[in-house]
Amino acid sequence: MPTKSNEDSNSSPNKSDRPVLKKSRTIADDTQSRARIGRRSKSSLIFYLLTSTCMLSIFYATYLQNRVAELQEEITNLHRLCSDKDVRNDVVKVFQLEDKSSFSYFSNADGRTVALYTVLFTLVMPFVLYKYFDHLSPIKNISKRAKNNKQEVPLKRRIAYMVDVCFSVYPYAKLLALLLATIFLIGFGGLALYAVSDGSFAEALWLSWTFVADSGNHADRVGTGPRIVSVSISSGGMLIFATLLGLVSDAISEKMDSLRKGKSEVIERNHILILGWSDNLGSLLKQLAIANKSIGGGVIVVLAERDREEMEMDIAKLEFDFMGTSVICRSGSPLILADLMKVSVSKARAIIVLASDENADQRDACTLRVVLSLTGVKEGLKGHVVVEMSNLNNEPLVKLVGGELIETVVAHDVIGHLMIQCAFQPGLAQIWEDILGFENDEFYIKRWPQLDGLRFEDVFISFPDAIPCGIKVAADGGKIILNPDDEYVLKEGDEVLVIAEDDDSYAPGPLPEVCRGLFPGYINPPKYPKKILFCGWRRDICDMILVLEAFLAQGSELWIFNEVPKKEREKKLTDDGLDISGLENIKLVHREGSAVIKRHVESLPLETFDSILILADESLEDSIVHSDSRSLATLLLIRDIQSKRHPIKDTKSNILRHSGFSHGSWIREMQKASDKFRIISEIHDSRTRNVVSVSRISDLVPSDELVSMALAMVAVDKQINRVLEELFAEEGNEMRIRPAECFIFDQEEICFYDIMIRGRQREEIVIGYRLAGADRARINPSHKSEPRKWSIEDVFVVISSVE
Repeated sequence: MPTKSNEDSNSSPNKSDRPVLKKSRTIADDTQSRARIGRRSKSSLIFYLLTSTCMLSIFYATYLQNRVAELQEEITNLHRLCSDKDVRNDVVKVFQLEDKSSFSYFSNADGRTVALYTVLFTLVMPFVLYKYFDHLSPIKNISKRAKNNKQEVPLKRRIAYMVDVCFSVYPYAKLLALLLATIFLIGFGGLALYAVSDGSFAEALWLSWTFVADSGNHADRVGTGPRIVSVSISSGGMLIFATLLGLVSDAISEKMDSLRKGKSEVIERNHILILGWSDNLGSLLKQLAIANKSIGGGVIVVLAERDREEMEMDIAKLEFDFMGTSVICRSGSPLILADLMKVSVSKARAIIVLASDENADQRDACTLRVVLSLTGVKEGLKGHVVVEMSNLNNEPLVKLVGGELIETVVAHDVIGHLMIQCAFQPGLAQIWEDILGFENDEFYIKRWPQLDGLRFEDVFISFPDAIPCGIKVAADGGKIILNPDDEYVLKEGDEVLVIAEDDDSYAPGPLPEVCRGLFPGYINPPKYPKKILFCGWRRDICDMILVLEAFLAQGSELWIFNEVPKKEREKKLTDDGLDISGLENIKLVHREGSAVIKRHVESLPLETFDSILILADESLEDSIVHSDSRSLATLLLIRDIQSKRHPIKDTKSNILRHSGFSHGSWIREMQKASDKFRIISEIHDSRTRNVVSVSRISDLVPSDELVSMALAMVAVDKQINRVLEELFAEEGNEMRIRPAECFIFDQEEICFYDIMIRGRQREEIVIGYRLAGADRARINPSHKSEPRKWSIEDVFVVISSVE
């Protein structure tokens, strides 16, 4: 028990000591803080005393000097008084001087002395303020109230930070600061010169300016004081002008860089604006330049996220005569409204949004964002917007966002349908090139009041230099009817759709004399099952399968050969909405393998296919070079295998083959194989097309070039998009190639007008022909009324809804 009580007694003092310790620490802290405050107050008091002493000393010295000057002046007056006869007047003057107030010494002070002390005070005060700036209690208190919870920093650093922010935020702050520094240097230097020289203050200011502007003007100064001041002013002037020269140089360099990189504003009206950059831009520029040729040229503005110099170099590599059309490149993002306004987007007559060089989903996502940016232009858009799409499923979303101004061209959909058409109609790709491109004949829509009241069968032969294809009905909201009935009567406001060389190259004329006689009653042959091979995997392969399902006869087979596993293929087709089990006319046959490996291709029964389509593979859609290289390798490999499995007996070729490798013999063998086995190859790069077209071993579908032509045509006239949509649709009218026996007898001599009339009796519009042995078709031929002899091996190009 005693022990416990002792422990309690020992422990209780310790507990009781804790508040005492805390209290002592608090007292110590208060003592230290009071000491710090006392030291600060003492330093502030010393600073105030020093400053006050200096100022009072300056004023007192000035007062003494002025008093001495007054006394000297009084002595001078007294001497004059003694020597003057008229004493009374001078006495009055002396007493008037003595009656002046003692507080007016500044008005009678020597100006040069005041100027000197002012200069000295001005020179000393910045150093004093910089040294003791943070010890000024009133300023510190104000800064503490202003910053509240901000970080505690010295006042000098805060002022330096504010100056830095001012120079960063306001672009003209540097020039303004330089101007103020120049004015201060001239005024301060003039004041110093006035203090050390004999001239007037105005003369001193002028000399100060000359020293600032030209440092060599101070060489004729005499005396130590004037020389020191003049050298100081000249040194400050050199610093100011060096700084000014640097700012001017930086501004000029920045402006030149802005011009070089394409940052300047475009001031144009009625121009065509292209947003984005892709590999098919060159073809698009060519087509637009050809379209502008009839109006003496135009302006095309390209806005892309590339340097202006790079864009101009790539365009210069095209080596194409733009025929008066100017191409202006600007660097910027189509997603930024400021960049869109920089290229006068609201004043463009047409805006083309190109798909970027990415996969299809990323392209359409970026395109949708660009359309959203265009809808945000406050001034509104004068022209329509032509959008290149990659996926047909994304088209409704873009039209929903853009509204009536949006015209879409779905690249994959157009090329997929065209490749299927070419698979059964050789040479159709070349015909589409002629119609879509502006180099030959293309679609135009125009109003002709003199044709009102005429039936379409008469309008059809009213244009000697054009071929009417349809009517734009004014009463039906501007709906375009392709291949209308002969009995349709043109009404007021209706316009005529024609195929012509240019918009100003045709006009209606008098009705020609035509023969409406009998012609061969050709019946289209029945459909037979066909066997088709797809090499590669396109994004829209599901749509192509549906087109084949509607086109082919029952019992047909579609072989799909690529590296995509079978289960993955079926999943992709199902996800795209294809009911594989619901296909009635075609049967899908899947084969896995690489189209550039010979043993994989040799495993296919190539000799049994009616048509082979080499598709640009989806896995290589980001690189047109790799895609075309693969397509070209597949084409040559298939042709080589076909020529070896079905050799054409040719003694000369065999001799050349045994004598060594002969490029000519190898190409001839593949050309003969191409006459029997039809291959349609999709390519992107025009250079690949030139290589393959020379050998004539395949029908080519230049996808990028055809899409560029379609974009250019819709950009020039958005109404043409309705025509193209119908011609590339699964149903309705489309471009077809008919044998000559549908319209003529062998060696029959008639004019082209007569063939056009016979075509109308078949409810078709004949727009051209291709003679036997000719390489290209002739669309909208001239001299339609001149008779000529036709061969049964000729073919005719028609627009028809009949298969």
